[in-house]
Amino acid sequence: MTSAAEKASVLIKALPYLQRFRGKTFLIKMGGSAMDDPALVREVMRDIVFLEVAGIRPVIVHGGGKAISAAMKKSGLNAEFIGGLRVTSEEAIKIVDDTLHGEINRSLVETINEFGGKATSIHGTSVFKARQLFGTNAEHQEVDIGRVGQVSQVLVEEVATALSSEFVPVISPLGQHEDSGETHNINADLAAAALACALKPAKLVYLSDVPGLLRDPSDETTLIESISSDEAQKLMDDGTISGGMIPKITSAREALQSGVEKVHFIDGRTPHTLLLEIFTQSGIGTEIR
Repeated sequence: MTSAAEKASVLIKALPYLQRFRGKTFLIKMGGSAMDDPALVREVMRDIVFLEVAGIRPVIVHGGGKAISAAMKKSGLNAEFIGGLRVTSEEAIKIVDDTLHGEINRSLVETINEFGGKATSIHGTSVFKARQLFGTNAEHQEVDIGRVGQVSQVLVEEVATALSSEFVPVISPLGQHEDSGETHNINADLAAAALACALKPAKLVYLSDVPGLLRDPSDETTLIESISSDEAQKLMDDGTISGGMIPKITSAREALQSGVEKVHFIDGRTPHTLLLEIFTQSGIGTEIR
């Protein structure tokens, strides 16, 4: 009886959040180590089914960098990065497409459906128009890195149709070049932020392999639980936020300016991290408001 009462208490505590978010759209970007452990992926997909059943409208944009590198290695291609961007040759883009959309995207959709949810696969080229993105080398020179794109336009029709039909759209970070029509590889963080700017969800959630924003990157006890967009900019200016977090924070701030209510950075390695961040007072990661 005590256990049953505790379960009931947990549900009652979640009630205000269920009432607040029912009918709202959440855009969830999955990446980092959260994509590497099949057991963790299944946990997250089950939590997304919970959100769907609770009346929340999840949208997923996923990455898959390590899986792409493994597939390239198997095909005899070396993974090369310039300025943090994957060099994507004519030969590599097919591997990128097959891995991101043919394997990872399909697997996520199948897992959601296995748990009783309703998901649909959307190829990123149906959503993102792109122009070529050039890399910057160590000498600060612009370098051609192949089929890598930056989002120039977002087409929300297919995503909106899926949501209105009560399906969870699962979108691969690929774009169609605005002139040539060729498929380009797009950084998943930037793809998610661009979609958020167009879709204006209540929340944009970055699910990765870090606890959130840290005042000291080497000390996880320095987690920043909540911060304003302007305060986040100051932390970038003084060097507290650096490296790979800069494009994430920059895109998060753009999403907030476009009408997204809050952006969350949470650790996908923690069980039920999505539910803990959304349905508890203190949360588990960092929210930028």
